[in-house]
This record gives sequence, structure tokens and C-alpha cells, in this order.
Amino acid sequence: MISRIDLRGDALPEGAALRDLLPRADFDVAAALDKVRPICEDVHHRGDAALIDLAAKFDGVTLDAVRVPAAALTEALAGIDPRVRAALEESIRRARLVHAEQRRDPKTVRVVPGGEVTEKWVPVDRVGLYAPGGRSVYPSSVIMNAVPAQEAGVPSIALASPPQAEFGGLPHPTILAACALLGIDEVYAAGGAHAVAMFAYGTESCPPANMVTGPGNIWVAAAKRYFTGRIGIDAEAGPTEIAVLADDTADPAHVASDLISQAEHDPLAAAVLVTDSLALADAVEKELQPQVAATKHVEDRIAPALAGRQSAIVLVDGLEEGLKVVDAYGAEHLEIQTADATAVAGRVRNAGAIFVGPWAPVSLGDYCAGSNHVLPTGGCACHSSGLSVQSFLRGIHIVDYSRDALAEVAPYVVTLAEAEDLPAHGAAIKARFGWKVPGQ
Repeated sequence: MISRIDLRGDALPEGAALRDLLPRADFDVAAALDKVRPICEDVHHRGDAALIDLAAKFDGVTLDAVRVPAAALTEALAGIDPRVRAALEESIRRARLVHAEQRRDPKTVRVVPGGEVTEKWVPVDRVGLYAPGGRSVYPSSVIMNAVPAQEAGVPSIALASPPQAEFGGLPHPTILAACALLGIDEVYAAGGAHAVAMFAYGTESCPPANMVTGPGNIWVAAAKRYFTGRIGIDAEAGPTEIAVLADDTADPAHVASDLISQAEHDPLAAAVLVTDSLALADAVEKELQPQVAATKHVEDRIAPALAGRQSAIVLVDGLEEGLKVVDAYGAEHLEIQTADATAVAGRVRNAGAIFVGPWAPVSLGDYCAGSNHVLPTGGCACHSSGLSVQSFLRGIHIVDYSRDALAEVAPYVVTLAEAEDLPAHGAAIKARFGWKVPGQ
């Protein structure tokens, strides 16, 4: 059901050589670019008409308009299961608690008397959020995208989610209900690359956005790459992944259930166990069989995900080697199920989010920990962070110098300008002092 990679016995290689030994899904965004390019340009040239035609082609629905009527949001919220509503409200409450603390205040540094640099933080003007709607419905992703954007103070927030034939061409009603709870009333029935293009170019019904965030399939990732430079993006999200660093103190039933929980997303989802305990590896493998058999989505998602090249049990000599492996892997979600898990978690450098001990499974972070579940995949955790309030803010430096403060530093500016053979830069300083720089 799941393969093994045995890294015991020899010294682990460094850097890319170690990464190449670890499992990873095939996810070729570059190859998808050629297919999304004509879709994106169709939206550019035909606007809403293209979106309507593409909804018929890809989603099997006939739309009269792309924007979701306000009444549909109200009806979705009124019709939602009260238990689901309560769970969404609690998820929103906890996410707001965490993300409100991420706001950044302006800071002013007095460099010299009369010379100050202030950094202020300004939210983007408009963001387009994307909530997937393929194999599953993800109202949790609506929350994880919307809450940090709202807490950052983004003044204009819109959301797109694929139209569903089952619901008359509207996005899933739970998506709409989540939007209503969050106060997002600008919602579009659009999915895939053309939803990203709608936000990037704008159409008759949808003004262009400065930024697009949210997870999606390979076509969404390719469209984000296509528009990088025109719009800001959070990341090119790949298939979801979990890594568990565990020793012989871990409960194999917990580990197996957590691996299955991520495999449930997609046949390309990655489930990786890193352990120095052969006994635990054997016990987890034994636990997988009955747990997989007892769950849903076995044939189309879980079984191929666990059996795929992206999933494995990785055997290492000890905790130090295990830490080296998980840092090389850079998991989207990393669970630490070892003795003294808190201390071990503190030593990890590369992960999207870290879940400490037996009572903090990834599922908690997916919904109600208060943390964000829009996280870097494909090893990008070595250089990127998950979605946060900071994702929607821009730092702007404000430079305020007096005459005396400029005079003090003028010789250095002129010298550096001349060293770079940019004399006009120096002349811009000299012009302020009658072409005679103080101190020269």
C-alpha cells in the first residue's frame, strides 16, 4: 500500500542530493502553461462571454451571468445545517484571533538627527480569492483566504469558486454560506485558469484585482504563473502533503489516520512517515490496511495517493537524521510525534506548519486551530511562508531628511555614485548645495 525508502546505515547526503532521494509528486506547472495561455487570453478578449462559454465547456453548466446574486448568498446561509454554521463560525472566530495579532504598525527609525526612515504597511487595493470546487468543497479555504485579507484591511475582496451543475450553476451552497458569514458579497461562479484570468484582466462584471490567492489544481497554478508580474500571488499550490516525524513513542493508529487524512484530498497527495523505529513503521503499515478499508474515497483518492511515488515510509538511523530529512523535504504540514515533541519542533527549519505531539493533528489546522491552512507545497517551505496578514500588506519606506542631515551624508552619496559611474546621481546631491558638496 505504501513504499519504503531505507536511508539507514550511511551518512545522509547534503542539499539537493538528499531532496532527490525523497518522494515527491509529479506536478509540471510549466507543461500546463501552454494549455492555460489560450484560455486566459480568451477571457482577456471576450470577458464575461468567454467565462460563460468556458463554464459550459469545463463545468457542464449554462450561466446567464458570472456574478452570483446577493439573494443566493442569503439563501445559502439560511439553508445551511446549523451544525455546519456553528463550526464555520468557530473556525472564523479562531482564525481572527490569530490573524489579528499579525497586523503590523508603522515604525520610524531616526538614522541621524534630522534624518528618519519610516516603514508603513499598506494593504493591496483589491484581491481575488479562489476556493476550489472539484473533488471536494472547501468552505474552510474561504475562511483561510478571507480572514487574513480582512484583518490586513484590504478594501475590496472578491471570491471565485467553480459553478456546480448540481446547484444550478452556482458555487456550492456551503461556499456561499461561508462568504455570507464573512461579509463577502462579491462572488463569482468561475473556476480554474479562467477564474484567475478574470481577476487578472478584469471583465465587464469583475474589476481587475492586484492579487490572487487560494489553492487550486494544476490549471490554477499554471494561470498564477502566467500572470506573475501582472498580479501578486500567494503561491503556485501543488498537491497537498503531510510528513510525520515519529519515534517509538508514537501511536501507530494516530500516525496511520493522519497519513490517510491527507491522502483523502487527491490521488497526487503525499503522505510521508520519517522514523527511526522499524517497529513503528511495521505497525503503521499494518494499521493502514483496516483504516483505509473503512473510509470513503478509497479507490479514487486514498489508495492511489498512498501507493504513488509521492508517498513513502522513510527509515532513518535516529532523530538527528530524521530532522535532516524533514528539513530537506520541507513539508506543507509536518507532524512531530516523538518524545519531547515541543523541543524537536523548535529545531525544525523548513515546514509550512508544524503540529506538535499527539493532540495536534493536521486536521485541526485544516479547520479550527486558528492557524492558516494555505501553505507552501512541493518543498517551497524552504523559502516561502503560508498565507497571513503579511501576504496582503506592502511595506513602503518614507524617507524624511533635513538639509543638515543630507549635508552630513552627501560626500558618501557622491562618492558611491561616482564609484558606480552614475555621475548624475551625484549631481542631484550637488545641485542642492550650489554644486559644492559639504566636506569635499
